[in-house]
Parts: sequence; structure tokens; C-alpha cells
Amino acid sequence: MPKEVVMPALGMAQDEGVLLRWLKKEGEMVQAGEPLMEVATDKVDVQVEAPASGLLTAVTAQEGDGIPVGQVIALIAAEGEDLPAKPVSAPPAQSVPSESRVPSPVAAGLAEQHGIDLAAVPAGAGVRVLASPKARRLARERGIDLASLAGNGPQGAVLAADVPLSAQPQTESLLQPVPETTATTYRTPALTEPEPQAVSRMWQIMAQRLTESWTSAPHFYLVREVNAAKLINWRALLAADAVDSAKITYTDVLTKLAALSLARFPGLNSFWDNGKIITNPDINVGLAIAVEDGLLVPVVHRADRLRVDEIAARRADLVARANSAALLPDDFAGGTFTISNLGMYGVDAFNAIVNPPQAAILAVGRIADRVIAVEGQPAVRPMMTLTLSCDHRVVDGVRAAQFLDALVGMIEEPLRAL
Repeated sequence: MPKEVVMPALGMAQDEGVLLRWLKKEGEMVQAGEPLMEVATDKVDVQVEAPASGLLTAVTAQEGDGIPVGQVIALIAAEGEDLPAKPVSAPPAQSVPSESRVPSPVAAGLAEQHGIDLAAVPAGAGVRVLASPKARRLARERGIDLASLAGNGPQGAVLAADVPLSAQPQTESLLQPVPETTATTYRTPALTEPEPQAVSRMWQIMAQRLTESWTSAPHFYLVREVNAAKLINWRALLAADAVDSAKITYTDVLTKLAALSLARFPGLNSFWDNGKIITNPDINVGLAIAVEDGLLVPVVHRADRLRVDEIAARRADLVARANSAALLPDDFAGGTFTISNLGMYGVDAFNAIVNPPQAAILAVGRIADRVIAVEGQPAVRPMMTLTLSCDHRVVDGVRAAQFLDALVGMIEEPLRAL
């Protein structure tokens, strides 16, 4: 019996995957374990291996299709094995207009998942715009014409991820000539039509997720100035004692200290779930990493149990694989808190958006010499600004302040925290 090729589950919360491309053509022989197709989830692109050896046949999914997890999209038949007969469709009872297409099983399944009614628009009814209910709502709220969007859903249906954050600037009114006056004639100079910038799928997902966080999670922010003198010394000692080639950065030591602070204040290591606060059993710190196509947040799992050099090795591996598009779904799974460090770019301080479904994110600014009061006298010290963004549904100001105060204490006396 031929082996079924299904859309795999590449993450615990994954409902569907997008088939980016087939690495083998239909009718081509494949070997078990060799790359068969490339699939994208909401976090990572992964090459999927062939489950068996044989002839690739009965391919039902096309590149770009969004496919529910577990759905059969092809068969692999062993040599000499009988192939299943393709079903023969009955001739239509009446002619069907060319604009009215019969949805494929893949399209129908995905349409049902997104709540898209493929039969909602009758044939010949003008411009046909298929869209999920959420996409329609977002487009209406943002003043965007659905007909102007290119959809990535079944039969080109517009999904929520296809709706941009705002409408394109309108230049029609600017192109109207300025009326002549009796004195001097003025005319608006010719304007170049703005060209939309191509947006990667990763960027679209990032925009969608952070928009949902910004509009659903009530954010508040706490800011602390920290004396980083002893943190600098501690990092230098750790780097000198490192037994491997992994470079120990300030992000590594802050990841360790933040994890220890989360262990003391688990309310920050929680998330909001339909009216309930759920505390995560493990402390998994996500690190915001910028790549060419957008922003990724891979995870250092159980950071509170790792030494700083182990965190450094894990972080270096994640960064290297992020830049080569080699991260796996497990690298993103289970994040409970995020650190975003822009200090290396000369940023003094900034407010970060909470990474859903987490309760908080720590924004780290650069370490710079500043004049502060020390025992009533001006003194120059290396200072750093920390900004803690929180979801007020999960944590209040007092508990967030207690967490931040504990973290600041560990940064100013790091050896005392270990």
C-alpha cells in the first residue's frame, strides 16, 4: 500500500503549515530520509524528509497552499506497487462560468478552518473577494479594500496575515492641479506613485502577532537605572574562565539573572488564558534576534538551571542558525519571558511590546558613563537603563516592581545572587 505524505505537525500549537516548495517532482523517485518538501509554520521554515522510498505520486497540494496538519497531500508508492485510481469527476449538469471554480479538497479544508464560505459569492456577481471573517474585520477597521489585497488562502482567499497594518497613502488628491490665480500660477510638482515594499512572510507574521498583543494586552512599563560596574567585572571574569570558544555577552549574564529573578517571582513567568492566569512550570527565556527577513525569538530553555557559559553556547548556536535559516520548531517552543537588547546599537532605552502569550519583556539599553549622585557627591558610573513591559491582565505594578527590584539588585551585586 502506498505511503501517505501528510502535512506534519512541527510545533505543539500548530494547526496548519504552508507548503513553500516541493523538493521532488511528481513522478520522481525519492529515498526515505531525503528532503521532500519545504514547509513554513508561523515561526520557522523546515525541510521535511520523505517517509518512505518509492515514486512520488498523487500530489494534491501546490506550492503556497496552507494545509491543515495531518492532511494527506501525496503518496509514495514502492516499486511495482499498484497506484490508486484517480477519481473521475462526473460531467457538470450545466455550464459553469469560468470565474466560478470548484474548490479542491485542500482549499475546502483550509477554507472551513478559516471560516471562509467559498460559495458565498454567486457567479457573475462582479469582483469576487474571498476572505476569512477576521480578515474582513481587520480590513474594515483599517479602511482597506479587500479587493486590493493578494490573498494566500484557498483560491486566493484573503487571510488575516494578508491584511496590512494600514491603508496605502492616498495621492489622488495631491495630483489635482492647483487653481490658477491672477498673480502667479502655482502647480503641484509631479509625484511618483509610491511602490509597495515587498514584505516577507516572517515580517507579516511578526506584524500580526505584535498587533494582536498591542491591541489585546493592556501594557504598562517600569523603568530603572542600574549601576553596571560590577556586572562589567563579573562578565570579564566569566569570559576569562570560559573553557570553550563561546563569547560571553551581557545578554548571557542578564539571561541568567533574569531567570533567577523569575524563579523568585513566578507571576512574571505566567500568561493569560481565557480569564485565567497560568504559571509556567519552567523558565524559558526568549532572545529577540534580528535577521534579514524580520525578527525571531528563539528560546533558552530552563535558563535558571544553566551556567552562564552554557547559556552563552546556546545563544551563539541560536544566532548562528537563525542567520542561516536553520532553526527548528523546538527552538521556539515554550518561551515564557523575553529579553530584547538594543544596547549594542547605541540605544539608551526603549519600550518593547510583550511577546504573546507571555506576561512581560525586558528591554535593555546600552551601558554608558553618566554622572550620578554617590553619597551626595557627583560621580561618573557606567549606567544601564532597563524597561520592563508587562501585560496588566497577568501582573500588577507592585509585583512587577518587586521583580525588577530583585533583578536590579542581582545586576549590582551579581556574585551575591549565585
